[in-house]
Amino acid sequence: MGRKSRGTRGKKTMASQGSEANLASGFDVPEEDVLRARFYAILAHLLTRPPSAETLESVRSLEGDETEMGSALGALAAVAAKTSVEAAEEEYNALFVGMAHGELTPYTSYYLAGFLMEKPLAKLRGDMARLGIAAAEEFREPEDHIGILCEMMHGLITGAFGAPADVATQKEFFDVHIRPWATRFFEDLEAAKSAVLYMPVGTVGRVFMAIEAEAFAMGA
Repeated sequence: MGRKSRGTRGKKTMASQGSEANLASGFDVPEEDVLRARFYAILAHLLTRPPSAETLESVRSLEGDETEMGSALGALAAVAAKTSVEAAEEEYNALFVGMAHGELTPYTSYYLAGFLMEKPLAKLRGDMARLGIAAAEEFREPEDHIGILCEMMHGLITGAFGAPADVATQKEFFDVHIRPWATRFFEDLEAAKSAVLYMPVGTVGRVFMAIEAEAFAMGA
């Protein structure tokens, strides 16, 4: 991965949008890291809110190949091609919102402590402060939401929070806040009763988490 920090990070607000626009941050980000950031952006877009027409169109344009990730991307694109914005919103709400709560609870605290707003969230907020990341005021979800964590990784890679984080910082964030539970979440998403569009999203997430974990281990 071979990334070096470029300067001191200033405190910037996390948009909670998973925006690929942050790739144009003015920093020289290696091509392989641009690809990683785009995976995080796709997951952030799909997991923090119901997919917009623009998001669905982007997902439909994904191309697969014979690798495990390529197969997952091809499956996601094929399902997205048959999914309307209305159907995607209905599915998103069934999975993550519901009348009281959705079929899944996509938070670190829930997976690691059994309840929301627990110690993992406090630890995350401390690390956010240290890294110069501030939650957007208009976004009401706790910051340990899986989609928001993907956005934070996207920002650390691209320099959205001041400068691209070095590999040690990225690895520490991943190992503490994502690796202990994200694979279980994505496996649950693959198996969720309400998941149609989101079943291959779960596969993409699960495979990508494995790729990230292996890459960080190799770079250690």
